[in-house]
Amino acid sequence: MPIRCPTLPRTLVLASLMFAASAAMAQDAYPSRPVTLINPYAVGGPADLLGRSLAKGLGDALGQAVVVENKAGGGASIGAAYVAKAAPDGYTLLLGTAAAHTVTPAATKVPYDGIADFEFIGMVANVPNVLTVHPSVPAQNLKEFIALARSQPGKLSYASAGLGSSPHIGAEMFKSAAQVQMLHVPYKGAAPAVNDMVAGTVPVGFLNISGVLPFIKTQRLRALAYGGARRSPDLPEVPTFGEAGLPHLEMGSWYSLAVPAKTPPAVVDRLVKALQAVQASPDFRKILAGQNAEVMPLMRIQATDYIRADGRRLAELVQATGMKLQD
Repeated sequence: MPIRCPTLPRTLVLASLMFAASAAMAQDAYPSRPVTLINPYAVGGPADLLGRSLAKGLGDALGQAVVVENKAGGGASIGAAYVAKAAPDGYTLLLGTAAAHTVTPAATKVPYDGIADFEFIGMVANVPNVLTVHPSVPAQNLKEFIALARSQPGKLSYASAGLGSSPHIGAEMFKSAAQVQMLHVPYKGAAPAVNDMVAGTVPVGFLNISGVLPFIKTQRLRALAYGGARRSPDLPEVPTFGEAGLPHLEMGSWYSLAVPAKTPPAVVDRLVKALQAVQASPDFRKILAGQNAEVMPLMRIQATDYIRADGRRLAELVQATGMKLQD
């Protein structure tokens, strides 16, 4: 006897086809409404400056408004957790950092996986950090600062943008390389940290150059060493750490763009093209140059691999220095 294959009811077949067509149309129409970019740091800091520039560029590329929403605190975990649990439809993006994706998840219990719960669109940029001090600190260069720190171990305090932030990690790298001890004072973002540095409440910082440059220019803070591979064009008189006596020491903050895991591939592809368009834009590159930031043209798998590797480097640093990533 011939074998007959069961057939689906005609109405069910039509319904399935209609659902598939409507899903495809929804993805093709993306975005059909404003998109939210979550910044896990405080308003006014370097991440905020970069995030708002990125949002404008993405909005232009996508043809829809991209609105920045700040959700600071928890070592960037509050904002990251919000995005991880958001609907995977491309309407909630995360401006990610090492703290959000590798440091805080490794250091404490958070309600998300820093890598598995996200689909990475790509890397955005890297912003070098700079060692700055309040004018009251009696050190005019890096050599004098190291000598001062060694003369009073554990007494000099330094500000960071939070536990596990790039300024915190950079400072720990410096402490290890220079063989000094300092007291860490974490803040909920770079903006409040800079405010207290300018006031002299916390005399030292290893913050993004974009956050401290105006105060260096007005001599309310003094720059001693730059964390990039080459000197900053905005601070040509400030040596790199390598030039000042600490070879191979570089420090900075990378930023990524991510969406919740399981976001439709078509939506992810649309966002990748939008990010590439932003990075190629002369206006965005001019803004990055103004922040001493460097474009990082790594998309999707390359970005994921970079973030995983950065997490491994962090683990090695924690093991070597015993640095504290949580209270």
